[in-house]
Amino acid sequence: MHLISAGKLKQAVCKYPDAIKTIQAFCKTIKQAQWQNLIEVQQVYRDAEAVGNFTIFNIKGNKYRLILNIDYQEQVAYFKYFLTHAEYDREQWKNDPYF
Repeated sequence: MHLISAGKLKQAVCKYPDAIKTIQAFCKTIKQAQWQNLIEVQQVYRDAEAVGNFTIFNIKGNKYRLILNIDYQEQVAYFKYFLTHAEYDREQWKNDPYF
């Protein structure tokens, strides 16, 4: 699977040094993945969930949320947001036109 805006993801994570290694591992995993649906994603990331058109990943024991828009047919994952749990709870990300 191709991760679009991986550079933006890495830039967003730089503010949170405790999450850098986890995101690096995530990027490596997603590049090797050939997921066809959410169920296959959940075989690797059991807490992943679909919310609207996005797939939400809990990072660092739910301290952070990684939000992607995944096109399974095209094998492309678009980075949308990397948020703290508090930022995620404000739900401003739901105003995204792709949501």
